[in-house]
Amino acid sequence: MSNGYSLSTTPHDLHDAVATLGTELRRACFPLKSPGSESARAAQSALTGQIDDYLLPRLLELDAPLLAVFGGSTGAGKSTLVNSLIGRTVSATGVLRPTTTTPVLVTSPPDLRWFGTDRVLPGLARTTGKLQAGSTGLHLVADADVPSGMAYLDAPDIDSVVKSNRDMATQLLAAADLWLFVTTAGRYADAVPWGYLRQARDRSTALALVLNRVPAEAMDEVPGHLEEMLRKEGLDRTVVLTVPEVPLEEGRIPDSALQPVRSWLDGLAADADARTETVLKTLTGALDSLPPRVEEIAREMEDQIAAAADLAGDARRVYGQALQEAEEALSGGSLLRSEVLARWHEFIGTGDVMKSLQNTIGRIGDRIKDAVTGRPPVSHEVQTEVERSVETVVLSVADRAVERTVAAWKMSSHGESLISAGAAPQQSSSQLRTAVEAEVRAWQSTVMDLVKEQGPGRRAAGRAVSFGVNAVGAALMLVVFAHSGGLTGGEVVIAGGTAAVSQRVLEAIFGEEAVRTLATRAKGDLLKRLTRLLEAEAQRFASAAVEGVPGPQHVARLRSALEAVRAGRP
Repeated sequence: MSNGYSLSTTPHDLHDAVATLGTELRRACFPLKSPGSESARAAQSALTGQIDDYLLPRLLELDAPLLAVFGGSTGAGKSTLVNSLIGRTVSATGVLRPTTTTPVLVTSPPDLRWFGTDRVLPGLARTTGKLQAGSTGLHLVADADVPSGMAYLDAPDIDSVVKSNRDMATQLLAAADLWLFVTTAGRYADAVPWGYLRQARDRSTALALVLNRVPAEAMDEVPGHLEEMLRKEGLDRTVVLTVPEVPLEEGRIPDSALQPVRSWLDGLAADADARTETVLKTLTGALDSLPPRVEEIAREMEDQIAAAADLAGDARRVYGQALQEAEEALSGGSLLRSEVLARWHEFIGTGDVMKSLQNTIGRIGDRIKDAVTGRPPVSHEVQTEVERSVETVVLSVADRAVERTVAAWKMSSHGESLISAGAAPQQSSSQLRTAVEAEVRAWQSTVMDLVKEQGPGRRAAGRAVSFGVNAVGAALMLVVFAHSGGLTGGEVVIAGGTAAVSQRVLEAIFGEEAVRTLATRAKGDLLKRLTRLLEAEAQRFASAAVEGVPGPQHVARLRSALEAVRAGRP
């Protein structure tokens, strides 16, 4: 056999390898809509079905009877052919369509044991006895007219008006050792059957074609034309069995007309080597067909992974821009309301606080604490205003980021499918406002801790000390909000010099270099918190993008399982 398969020596090892491949194939998923996703899902379904229904059972029992599936189009005469071969009616016939709704498997009584369990077609329940209307599953019939080592299976129509019947026909053909494809003189050129015939060719499935109901005047022309069509499709080695158009006898084809089919099947049944060769041809073809079919699935998995990464990247890029917008809006100070700034400017820019700047640096901390004592807590208003400003900015940029991310996702089929399915966020999270409040309060607490670590606040006590720390912390917040770049003493600032005055006070307390360090650390901590907030919002999109998408390790395991099959080892 080709590709290194050694069925005669290691069928059980190969069975285990194919079983592992089936497991990995079932784990494949394609949640993102793309040009190749539907095709990959169909290939996955076909592969897992063929592995379960045919490859695993056949590898486990190479000496099981040969399963010949009679398939074909509506009205081709499959059931009549099966009934005629065994000399009694076991499968329904008639003019109503569909006729064959329950697949019927006929084999010799000693061989029935091979099909009574779920060894082959494990997903189908078994029924025996009289076939009941509406019965589902696989109906088993034992008949001594079927040669030992053979089983005939009458499948539903491949072009049935009922989808479940079409699906069943495809499943049964994939489980066959031999296709007996039945067509007629009037329909042998139809497109649907030729799609199946090409599939048999591509998978090296053992194939015989029954040309049924051929009029006497067309016995030369029609079979010759069919054989020419087969040659053009690379199916020139296909056996063509011609059945003439004759009146039926008790609903069955007379033996004289049926002779070509019966003789060919009887000859196959009588030759154990020929049966084995037929089984191995189909088995080898099925194994050889695995690499390109599995690779199609692996490539689509990789495309899904890449698409999910692109979608997540789009979201992170948009929210990264939102962070920049938030930083610019807050650094400009324009969101701080003028009445709060005016009160703060009046408090810190006039009176005792500014007068204290004219005294020695060594006493400035105490003078600030004295100036604050007993006055309204303007510093609290500043902190509240800072919280309001950050909340306004973050909620605004986050809402715009949602809109831009949705717009970016709609540019691709992958993202559009998630948007249409409602799997992607359509607005900022309901917890964002609460999260912003918590982060800003935590940041303000950090600012106060920085002030305590740097200045005299850590050595003082009492109510005046607390007010003093709050006032100095508020001044530091205003300085942070008023500058978009590094802190330097000569910068032009907003709000009529409010931030400039705050900076001068801070420099009087701590020194210019220390203030620069304080402002840098405070601003860095704020940006870290804003980054965390917006990254959490972006992650909602990223999570939606990768939900259900396989990881690279899944693709690696799939390819590894395929290589084990190709090597003929687990």
